[in-house]
Amino acid sequence: MTGDLGLGLVLGLSALGSAAGAGVAGMAAIGAWKKNYSQNKPAAFLLVAFAAAPLTQTIYGMIVMNRMYELAAQGNDLWGFGAFCGAAIGLSAYFQGLCAACACDAMGETGKGFGNYMIILGLTETVALLVMAFTLGVLGRFAVV
Repeated sequence: MTGDLGLGLVLGLSALGSAAGAGVAGMAAIGAWKKNYSQNKPAAFLLVAFAAAPLTQTIYGMIVMNRMYELAAQGNDLWGFGAFCGAAIGLSAYFQGLCAACACDAMGETGKGFGNYMIILGLTETVALLVMAFTLGVLGRFAVV
């Protein structure tokens, strides 16, 4: 059933973006902590929030996948939904991770700006939320018997 491909794509691509984004941000957090430790300054635990931010996009992919499952079981071909929605959600996570990496660097250097940085991370996450919401809206127009 080709609907299975869509299910795998939406979750898989979302998770790939989350993994890449969290990895990039995590590396930046480690670098910021190393710099703080080498200067005998306290290391901000808040950097963990930046590194973890891209993980939520995997949840959005799972939510879309669960809705697609019902439709795929009826024989609907949903690989296009899975591919493009998963890619959009995954890219949101990846770019959120890049923004989070910059936030780790800036906060590690100055110890300031947490709220401002979180706003930018929220803006990049909004793309994934919109994709999820619009996709669920479109999928809701399919008849479930």
